[in-house]
Amino acid sequence: MASPSSSCKQEHAFLSPLLLFLPLLLLISSSVADLSFNFYGSSCPGAEFIVRNTVRSASSSDPSVLGKLLRLIFHDCFVQGCDASVLVRGNGTERTDPGNASLGGFDVIESAKNLVEIFCPGIVSCADILALAARDAVEALGGPVVAIPTGRRDGTVSAAENVRPNIIDTDFTVDKMINIFSSKGLSVQDLVVLSGAHTVGAAHCNTFNSRFKRDPRGNFELIDASLDNSYAQTLLNKCSSSMDPTTTVVNNDPETSSMFDNQYYKNLLAHKGLFQTDSALMEDDRTRKIVEILANDGESFLERWTESFMKMSVIGVRVGEEGEIRRSCSSVN
Repeated sequence: MASPSSSCKQEHAFLSPLLLFLPLLLLISSSVADLSFNFYGSSCPGAEFIVRNTVRSASSSDPSVLGKLLRLIFHDCFVQGCDASVLVRGNGTERTDPGNASLGGFDVIESAKNLVEIFCPGIVSCADILALAARDAVEALGGPVVAIPTGRRDGTVSAAENVRPNIIDTDFTVDKMINIFSSKGLSVQDLVVLSGAHTVGAAHCNTFNSRFKRDPRGNFELIDASLDNSYAQTLLNKCSSSMDPTTTVVNNDPETSSMFDNQYYKNLLAHKGLFQTDSALMEDDRTRKIVEILANDGESFLERWTESFMKMSVIGVRVGEEGEIRRSCSSVN
């Protein structure tokens, strides 16, 4: 049995990440103070274990689901906060917006929720499950283990009209991206660090194929000069293999697409950013300097990711009596 002194030390070590980041997190939302690590320690002690196992199981049969889960939390937290509103099905919900048409990973969240409901009915929110699943996806890809507080509650509103004003489109300028991140309480550094999520996952050709084309004679023509010529030709060949650019997918990171590392930033230095928004980070002094640091220091990227991911995961959280605990993640109660 652990002595009282050793128990205190363990508790202090467990709480320290929240204490370290609490001042930063409170700038984003005062509700953060109502979140805590091990929130389900007594009410549903197996919750985080169930989510982690569900993510691992799903990725063993479909590795691409890990990148999808990571993308999913971005599209949830940036619209109305981290309240699982992106998971709700139905006419006019966030999922019906064209910007969310290619999202995936919903089945993993629903599977985890169904399992949790068996052991702890009505206790664990879909918002927490989504945040934990995204965290676990990064870990499964070789990224850092991020301790995140829980206690989020689920939103009761999901409206397509809220999506476009709040998500980053692939042709945004750095100024536009900074404005959106700033409105969420996130910094320029957070913008560059969280863009590092593009070190994994894949994208449909129609999200980047405006950067090059074939001329009337069928020859390659580079439109966006910020893109490496040979890389652009490779992308054109891949996208030309299908008649439907909305279904053909290309890895975001052409080098280490299945590893969560700092290769994304090295790609940017080589002018191999897949999206226009990726390349834009190299065109602005405010962001380029951070890109260069992260490209040359993988450990620094992982450390900064831990901080930035935690900040994103608590944007606009509902706590206490706000919102609800959904019975099913795809519908409000």
